[in-house]
Amino acid sequence: MRSIDLSAATWRKSSYSNQDGGACIEIADDFAAVVPVRDSKNPHGPALTFAADGWASFVSALKDDALSI
Repeated sequence: MRSIDLSAATWRKSSYSNQDGGACIEIADDFAAVVPVRDSKNPHGPALTFAADGWASFVSALKDDALSI
């Protein structure tokens, strides 16, 4: 597995975040092949990375209400 340097990543918070800043995820759009995702309450903690096409499929399924969460 290859390590990705996320130190210069630009993070954006989910549009579904609440106003208190809780229960949020942040993603970084700076990478072509992967989408890093982290917990906004722990910005210096670990980040998960997903293949960009897999992340796009996941977000599309959420928007289409095709997943039960």
